[in-house]
Amino acid sequence: MSTQSIALLAAALPYALAEGSSSSYEPSAADTENIRICKYTAWTWAAIVAAILVYRWTLYLLHHVRTLANLNHGTTSDGRQRYFSIPDENHAMAKRHLLSAPLVRKRHNREFHLSAALNVGTLPGRLQTLFLVGYLAMNIAFCVITINWHDTKSFYDDGRNRTGVLAVLNMIPLFLLAGRNNPLIWLLDISFDTYNLMHRWIGRIVVIEAVAHTAFWMAGKIALKGAKGWLMIEAAMAGSQLILTGTIGVCAFIAILVQSPSIIRHAFYETFLHIHIALVIVATAAVWVHLKSLPQQALLLGAITCWAIERFLRLWKLVRNNTGNGVTKAEVEALPGDAVRITLRIAKPWKFKPGQHVYMYMPSVGLWTSHPFSLAWSDDQTDFSNEKALPINRQDIFAARKTTMSLIVRRRTGFTDKMWRKAEMSPGGKFVTTAFVEGPYGNQSFQSYGTVMLFAAGVGITHQVPHVRDLVAAYSNGTCATRKVVLVWIIQSPEHLEWIRPWMTQILGMDKRRDILKILLFVTRPRSHKEIHSPSSSVQMFPGKPDIGALIEKEQTTQVGAMAVSVCGTGSLSDDVRKATRDRCQRTEIDFSEEAFSW
Repeated sequence: MSTQSIALLAAALPYALAEGSSSSYEPSAADTENIRICKYTAWTWAAIVAAILVYRWTLYLLHHVRTLANLNHGTTSDGRQRYFSIPDENHAMAKRHLLSAPLVRKRHNREFHLSAALNVGTLPGRLQTLFLVGYLAMNIAFCVITINWHDTKSFYDDGRNRTGVLAVLNMIPLFLLAGRNNPLIWLLDISFDTYNLMHRWIGRIVVIEAVAHTAFWMAGKIALKGAKGWLMIEAAMAGSQLILTGTIGVCAFIAILVQSPSIIRHAFYETFLHIHIALVIVATAAVWVHLKSLPQQALLLGAITCWAIERFLRLWKLVRNNTGNGVTKAEVEALPGDAVRITLRIAKPWKFKPGQHVYMYMPSVGLWTSHPFSLAWSDDQTDFSNEKALPINRQDIFAARKTTMSLIVRRRTGFTDKMWRKAEMSPGGKFVTTAFVEGPYGNQSFQSYGTVMLFAAGVGITHQVPHVRDLVAAYSNGTCATRKVVLVWIIQSPEHLEWIRPWMTQILGMDKRRDILKILLFVTRPRSHKEIHSPSSSVQMFPGKPDIGALIEKEQTTQVGAMAVSVCGTGSLSDDVRKATRDRCQRTEIDFSEEAFSW
């Protein structure tokens, strides 16, 4: 059997399942065309995933080889890892003009604001836009090809069936890409932020196709029956379960579209999320009944299965992390500069890695809602709170060790504002409460790069601190290629240094720290110049905002090996770092990395 025959058989499976145990099912000509459309869509997704998989895993292999090749390179007379600092001309051009490029000029992650409270959202990147436009064009093409445009009845019937099949088919990636546990995140090393963007636009395509499906049905009745068509439509909506549930489903889809613009999401996110979930349940249930005894119901079952598996994994991670050894407790401490430090004593902790983030539930503050936060620090503490069971051997000592993980959260609105206010009004400026942690999600390593520049603005430092500790420790142990780490942190006031002071004290005391780490602090709103003083040559403080391009240019002149440039902070900072990196990525080997949460 040929590959094409196997693919055609797989695409026809929903139609065969709809016929029960009958083995003599023969699809009509229109059904055959729809089967082919399903097959072409599946092959398109498979080709995209395969291409990205090959690219990502090739990079992973190259990074691993680069690490191994430079583990002892610092002992040689050269020490600059020259070979790995030379960029590949074609790849550098692709990074500058496609892979790391914004849609136009330099704006990508800086949000558009109509006012302080009205956020219109951000622009997608150039590669993201290319995918979205291509996917929309593919769906438009599939809606119109092989449609009989000359026969009125066939035109409306085929158009109705085609748009309906495509709407249900697109619900599979729609549901899959919405999940935090989407396997494509770690398989392809693409951020959840990007998948969330794709989820929103595929959702809009589904709504458009569902509306077109309804429009073809209504227009067909009117075109063939004239004025009686309206009476037939009214009678069908009142007396036919198929039509009634279809109408409910498309109305729910339209309601989802109306309440999904960025202005509404950002202004009333928690309200939006609850209404969004309720409307999705209504739409899915209505479409399920609408497709009763139709072969497309198997496609919808695939989408529902994706959703059910993702929700099960969320529940499993909550149970795994937070039960079995007591429950997870969170100590929330108010800090200067409208921030809180959350220290989590997790019931069953995991191995901490840089780049991880979690979703935290705190019922005493946010009821059942969860919110994403970057993990900033992990530490082991010895807990001998039970005086009747003092440790007498190594096993008892290890059993008494408790792993804590910490977050820094800036006060905004909603959940974070409630949490800060509760800590501020508590005795000693802190309180302890039960929390549930879902995760970890993501991880990242820069150990294959000779030079690493880490940019952070405000609370974005929580993403960069773990990288600093990881790279300094690996350098001291001789297990990485990194020889230079530059941390650039932009803050509004020196009091923000208190957010990470205990952790930075530990880092500054690490072995060989002075050989590898340089810290540059920029204070944008100092109360006086007396606040600006540099403790040492490796920890320097400056007033005002930095010249991002000049900083990268300076490190590039003495670059060791390949350079990684990472940024976590405001949208404007991310765009500035992206532009400076793109402008220089064809001179030496530079890779850009951006950490961002969007909704």
